[in-house]
Amino acid sequence: MQFREKKKKRVIINITSLVDVLFLLLIFFIVSSTFIEQPGMKLDLPETSGQPPVRVEGVVLSITADGAMYLNDDPVTLENLKDRLKPLIKNLGEEGLMLKADEAVRYGLVVEAMDTARLAGVQKLVVVTRPREER
Repeated sequence: MQFREKKKKRVIINITSLVDVLFLLLIFFIVSSTFIEQPGMKLDLPETSGQPPVRVEGVVLSITADGAMYLNDDPVTLENLKDRLKPLIKNLGEEGLMLKADEAVRYGLVVEAMDTARLAGVQKLVVVTRPREER
């Protein structure tokens, strides 16, 4: 007497619907996430009202809360700022030099940076702020 072997049924999991759900979740997180324009440093810009927001482009001088300065994400000091700005003046165009200073920065440091930029030959200086939220 011969016994027949029972064939084991392979369990097949249909993952097509799971891939669809994961794809939709991925799209949701990409669309709902916010993209920060300051990748290298955290600045709390002062708030203002009255002007519509504009995109920051061109040459940017950033001053962090601890007084560190960055010219287009490259660290600079107040002493070498003038020398680093002179070759960039021809690239300023109509936008001018964008100054992004944290609101906790000492006022005197901001004035010194503005004065150094003027001595380097900057004709137009734009102070970057964030729009005030209506309450």
